[in-house]
Order: sequence, then C-alpha cells, then structure tokens
Amino acid sequence: MSSTISNTYPRTLQFHIDGEWIDGGDRAIHQVVNPATGEPIADLPKATKADLDRALDAAERAFPVWRDTPVAERAAILHKAADLMRERAPEIGRLMTQEQGKPLAQAIGEVTASASHFDIMAEEAKRCYGRVLVRPAGQNSFVKYQPVGPVAAFSPWNFPVFTPVRKLAPAIAAGCSIILKPAEETPASPIEMIRCLLDAGLPSGVAQVVFGDPAEVSSHLIASPVIRKISFTGSVPVGKHLMKLAADGMKRTTMELGGHAPVLVFDDCDLEKTLDLVVTGKFRNAGQVCVSPTRFYVQSGIYDRFEKAFTERAQKVSVGDGFDSVDMGPLANPRRPSAMGAMIADARTKGADVRLGGERRGDKGFFFDPTVLSHVPLDAKIMNDEPFGPVAVMRPFDTLDEAIEQANRLPLGLAAYAFTSNLHTANMVGDKIEAGMVAINNLTVSPGDAPFGGVKESGHGSEDGPDGLKAYMVTKAIHQA
Repeated sequence: MSSTISNTYPRTLQFHIDGEWIDGGDRAIHQVVNPATGEPIADLPKATKADLDRALDAAERAFPVWRDTPVAERAAILHKAADLMRERAPEIGRLMTQEQGKPLAQAIGEVTASASHFDIMAEEAKRCYGRVLVRPAGQNSFVKYQPVGPVAAFSPWNFPVFTPVRKLAPAIAAGCSIILKPAEETPASPIEMIRCLLDAGLPSGVAQVVFGDPAEVSSHLIASPVIRKISFTGSVPVGKHLMKLAADGMKRTTMELGGHAPVLVFDDCDLEKTLDLVVTGKFRNAGQVCVSPTRFYVQSGIYDRFEKAFTERAQKVSVGDGFDSVDMGPLANPRRPSAMGAMIADARTKGADVRLGGERRGDKGFFFDPTVLSHVPLDAKIMNDEPFGPVAVMRPFDTLDEAIEQANRLPLGLAAYAFTSNLHTANMVGDKIEAGMVAINNLTVSPGDAPFGGVKESGHGSEDGPDGLKAYMVTKAIHQA
C-alpha cells in the first residue's frame, strides 16, 4: 500500500505483521460495507493461524528490544506519530466515514483527538516514577514499574481510531509490544494509524495489526504464552468469555464493557443548557457510544417541559450520508436497525409512548430515525439492555434518593450524568452513583488525562491518564541489604 492516503476507499486492504504489509493471497476475505449504501466497498484479508503465530513470534522478539529502548526515544516516536495523524486527519477521516458512517467532521475530530493520546502517553511514560521506602542505614528498598510484556488488544467498530489508540498509546509508551485486532467492519482507519506509527519510526514487531474471525483470533492469541496482557472493548458477554480464556494463563486484563448511562435531570438545572448538551450528546455517532446518555430520569416538576423540548430538538437532527452536512449518519451495520426496531416494539407493547421516530429510515443503507420514548416501563427491554443506537428513553422521578436508586438499578456502571444547580445534590450524585465516571452539568467523561473505565459488569481497569499507562506495567519491589 502507498505511504499516502487516497481520497477513495482502497478496494483491497492489507494487515501488518513483522514489518510487512500482507495481501489477501489465498486467505479468506471479509467484505467491508459502506453503511450509508449497504454496498461492499473493499475486501479485507483474514489472518490465518500461521499469520497469527508469525505475529506472536515478532511481538516476542520485539518486546525486549523495545522494553530497553530509552523512554525519551519511545516518547519521540509517539509524538511524531501524533503529528502525522494530525497531518493526515482529513484523509483518515474520509476512510472512517466510508466504513463507519459518522459525519465527516466527527470522523476527522476523532482522528485529531486520538493523536493527542499519543502525546499524553509519551509524556506520562516520562513521569512513571517509582518510590524509595524508608529503611535502616545500609539497606535499600524501592518500587519500580516495568512493562508487562506483549499485549493482545481487541477494539470495536464504533470509534475505529479512538478506541484502538487507548490501547496502542499506553502499551507502546510503557515499553510493550502489541498485536491489535480492530473490528473487521472498520479496518482502513486503524490501519492508517498503524502506518503513522511505522512512518514515525516504530520498529518492526512492536505494533502489528491483524483481522479475522473474532473468536478464532482472540482464542489463538490469548492462549499463547507470549501474550501477557489482554485489553478488550466491547460487549459484556464477549468480555466475560475473554476473561475466562485469560484466566487459564493468569493474564492481566483490562475490560471496557457495555454501559447504559443514566442521566439525572433535576428541576433546579439550567434547562436550556442541559437540553442543548444532552440532545447533541445523545445522537452523536447515532447513539453508538458506550457512554451515550440514554436513560433520562427527569424530576417530575419539569418532566413535561423537558420531554417536549427534547423531542422538538431531536426532530431537528438531520440524518444522512456522513459526507453531507448532517448531524447523524447511518448505523454501522445491518444488525443495528433490526435491534433498534425490536427494542422499540417491545417498549411500545409494554406501554411506552413513542414521541418521535422509532422506525428505520429509507431502504438504502442502515439509517434509523432519532427516537424519543417517554414514560418507559422498567420492565421494557430497552430500560435494562443497552440499546446502542439513537434512542432516548425517559421516566419521571420525585426525590434524589429515587433518582440514585434508579441510576444504580442495573448491573452496569460505566458512565453517568447529572444536571443540577444544587451543590449538595451534585455531591450526593458524585458519591452515590455506581459508575466509573460521573459528569455533572457536562458530558465530558474521556478527556485523555483522566481514567476511563467502569465498575460492576461494565468491566474493570482503566484506560487513559497515568492509570491507563500503569495498566500495561507490573509493579516490582526490590530489597537490598
């Protein structure tokens, strides 16, 4: 493949192992589909078991060399890769829009935001200090952090660059080698991120990218004694399955799994500002966001006003091809419209009011209407399972205790949001809500320098910031007498 990116999607794609870009040859092929049209746009080769073994061997050979590379040199390569990503953001964004569907401006913004993660981790690696313990004269005890070893990382299709960079950047900064398997639905944009790293001078074998049948690739990589750390972003059932595989080798895991984010809207909030934020946030990336604001619990005194104004704003959300001037693109694959339709039908049957949308849009591509459901019963499937689509579900509440109880009702705990002008309410929400991240009067939960991760069945471990870096390191205590 050329070192420059074309404005058109490449008809054939490659994966990268041990410094080599590999064509399909006689390998099995996955067809990449443009979700705005439903039509195939490229052939993606699937790695064979022999390919995966070659990647494992390369990662094993590269690890000790990269581990011993001075941190300043590792940081310089990451900074260079960040610069290249920003330079190539328009082209990488175009690839992302074609394979994932999100509006072009959002796709380009994802690439530039991802570049900053390389910069953040480059600097965090320089500040990964150990500590010296107090001991009698003549004795020394100290604690240091060392890279855990080769990593297997698995990322989904909703943020094809931003999610993988949360694994690539800390692993490389820490001194690990890494084999990345992005989603087969969205391969070209993460491929170009790997190219930025290679063009920045990353040695062969330190970062490799493969594709294939997800179950086969994950089981093969995780079973290998070479791999010492697994990082996964995706659904709860798949995360639990991978954890079981990792347990056989006592391998460290970071699991960023599903969410179903509650939004507590109190009657003392700045209503107009709240609406402006949450409507935009709800329909970003067509709601295909693990931290998307979804379960809206609105205090009874303002419920009717909130529901009406939210619906009016949602009705103005423009939907179309991501290359047009729209607010929302298609869903990412043919499974999503059907899943949305089934959930909405269930909610309607159980008594929910469909205030807006609820239908697939058109017969071309995978478009779905921005949807608002009101007075949704607690036994509706959509109140209990993450919809992962452009659907807002609403219920009224009366008291703070009731709101917190409803927010904590599910076994999930990734992100939560609250809007209030009352300091006591804000403090109580921050303390009592069971979530890895809580945003109050804003929707920012992934600034890059703060830990990102969930509790309960939403997973464990943190990405981003110093916590995300140390997730790729082991702690060692050394005692000298």
